[in-house]
Amino acid sequence: MKNYDLIFFDIDDTLFDFTKSEQAAFKNVFEKYNLLDNINLYEKSYQEISKVLWRDLENGKMSLVELGSERFRRLFLEHDLEIDAVVFNQDYLKFLGEQTHLVQGAERVIGALSHKRLAIITNGYSDVQTLRINNSPLRGAFEHIIISESTGFQKPQTGIFDYAFSSLQLIKKSNVLMVGDSLTSDIQGGINFGIDTCWFNPKYKENSTSLKPTYEINKLESLLEIIK
Repeated sequence: MKNYDLIFFDIDDTLFDFTKSEQAAFKNVFEKYNLLDNINLYEKSYQEISKVLWRDLENGKMSLVELGSERFRRLFLEHDLEIDAVVFNQDYLKFLGEQTHLVQGAERVIGALSHKRLAIITNGYSDVQTLRINNSPLRGAFEHIIISESTGFQKPQTGIFDYAFSSLQLIKKSNVLMVGDSLTSDIQGGINFGIDTCWFNPKYKENSTSLKPTYEINKLESLLEIIK
């Protein structure tokens, strides 16, 4: 066990169940546009497109604003749908902001760590992520919520961690831990910045990268065995 002064958490697929949130928002927006008939086909295409674009975002090849409408522009082009991708994305994000599905154990773990300094570092849209947290049982649990859209940087860039350290008046990196599900975003970002990392891997994915997180857990509750 180690006595960390502050723990950074990712949001999606770490504290919040993004799969459930995304599916609900996706269904709601397609229902609004009367496009439920082929929603399974659209969702499969969307997942493939989105995966590529989020990777481009992490690699600095695309901005978050571009990603939002581009994913739907490509989807509509693929399926011959004449819909304004910008407006559709705005509607989708409104529905996404209403979703507050938590990962199993998230509320218990955050409650058990309430004596620690806790903060969020997440890639995503400021309005959406803030709304989801504030409408969830985790509201008020975090000292600071750092969102990529507001900082101009995204994980794994060190700039977002520099911003976080400055905002929280942190100096020592040795007593800070980054917890997240993404090797290429959370773990790579933490390693780039020089802080300890904890890879949340509930699906027991194989680590085929050269990255070596400080810890690996398969249940959020296991985090309590790591932190003193």
